[in-house]
Amino acid sequence: LYWLYKQLVKMATALREGDAFTVKAYQKNRKCQNVLKPPGAGAFDEREPEKTIFRKFYERGDLPIALEHDTKGNKIAWKVEIEKLDYHYYLPIFYDGLRETKHPYEFFARQGIHDMLEHGGNKVLPCIPQLILPIKKALDTRNPQIICTTLKVLQHLIVAQDLVGEALVPYYRQILPVLNIFKNRNANTGDGIDYNQQKRENIGDLINESLELLERNGGEDAFINIKYMIPTYES
Repeated sequence: LYWLYKQLVKMATALREGDAFTVKAYQKNRKCQNVLKPPGAGAFDEREPEKTIFRKFYERGDLPIALEHDTKGNKIAWKVEIEKLDYHYYLPIFYDGLRETKHPYEFFARQGIHDMLEHGGNKVLPCIPQLILPIKKALDTRNPQIICTTLKVLQHLIVAQDLVGEALVPYYRQILPVLNIFKNRNANTGDGIDYNQQKRENIGDLINESLELLERNGGEDAFINIKYMIPTYES
């Protein structure tokens, strides 16, 4: 009798519940009082970043950097002249550190990239193919902090040397898919001034700035390629 009771309860529950968008939920003469919600697609879910090569090199003491404090805050003390660095070797390592969120790794990676781009001259352009994978990995984390940092670095990269913008066009398929997901994700509410916007940490605004910069510096093929990857983009 107990077994029969359990079966009747199970059947009654099945009549009350059903999975959304399934045949079971739409069966004729079936009364589902509680249709379960469909699972989320997870497009905005953060991915756990892998341990970076940058952190490994830093902890081994293989990077020519140290932390220096002054009246303006923290800055990098370079142990060698930046202009004499092997950019093919060091720049991709620092870009790999874009996935870091903890101090001092995040600071060293971010500021190290900006310092190298500032003093890179004609050494930056030949490194572009090596930078695409770490940029893609950083964006693929879906982490808002990492995405904002990566977009600021991307903007600096575009203007660091002539023809960099055009050199990035063939790599839009690797860079732009995540930007298409987050393009309209702004944190602004009502007429208030969004604090993230003041700090340039509003993802939607940074994406639009970056796309406009890519178009302006990417040559005649830039717009059509951006439009292909992000259909809602307007010049």
